[in-house]
Amino acid sequence: MERDATGDEPQAVPDFDRLRNDFTRFMMGYKFGIDELMTKINILKEEFTHIHRYSPIEHVGSRLKTPESIITKARRKNCPLTLDDIRSNIVDIAGIRITCSFISDTYRIADMIGSQTDVRVLEIKDYIATPKPNGYKSLHLIVEIPVFMSDRIQPVPVELQIRTIAMDFWASLEHKIFYKYSGTIPAPLLAELTEAADSANRLDVTMERLHDEVAEFKNDKSDDAIHLNSMPPLALPRELLMAMLDGTRSL
Repeated sequence: MERDATGDEPQAVPDFDRLRNDFTRFMMGYKFGIDELMTKINILKEEFTHIHRYSPIEHVGSRLKTPESIITKARRKNCPLTLDDIRSNIVDIAGIRITCSFISDTYRIADMIGSQTDVRVLEIKDYIATPKPNGYKSLHLIVEIPVFMSDRIQPVPVELQIRTIAMDFWASLEHKIFYKYSGTIPAPLLAELTEAADSANRLDVTMERLHDEVAEFKNDKSDDAIHLNSMPPLALPRELLMAMLDGTRSL
C-alpha cells in the first residue's frame, strides 16, 4: 500500500453510498411494516362497517420516528449507534395509533390483530387496567410483522397504541403540556391533569354502559326481517336480494 506525503498509510475512505443505502433500507423496512399493519387494520374497519354495521375503530394514524429522534432515544438508552443495535433495542420506531369508541373495543381490536397468523405479539402494556401515575391510559402492544423485501423477509416490530376517544383527547393535551414545561409539569397543573383523566374515565364507563343498554334494547326489538333501507353501504340490489330470499324460503 502506498504511503501519503507524511509517510503514513492512507485512512480507509468510508463507503458513504453503502451506508446511505443501508440506512434507507433500514428505514424503509419500518415504513413497510406500518403499511402492512395499516392494511390489516383498514380491512377490519371496512369489514365491520359493511358486515356488522358498526366499526369499533374510529380513527387510525401512524408515525415513523425521524432519524434525529432515533439517535436521541438511542443515546438515552445508552444504545450503540449501529443499525443492528438500534434494531435490537428500539422497538417503537414504527408506530400506529388506533382510536376506538369504547373501552371494550380496545381489547377487541388487540385480540383480533394479535390472533392473525403472521402477527407475533412481543409485548403488552395495559395502561388501561393500570394507568400511569399521571392518569395516562392506553393499551400498548409491540407486534412483529414480516415484510417481504426483494431479497429477504424482514421481521419488523411496530408499536400499537389502542385507546378510546376520551383517552386520546387527554393524552394529546398532556403531551402538549409536557413539552411546554420541558417535562417538569407544575404540581397544581399535574393534579388537574390527573383529575381530568379520572373524568375522562368516568365518561368512558358511562358511554359504554349507555351503548350496552341501547344495544340490548335493539336486540329485544329486532326480528328476522331484512329491511332494505337499513342495509349497509355495499347493499345487495333489490332484485338479487328478493331472489335470494325466495330461494331460502323454498328450502
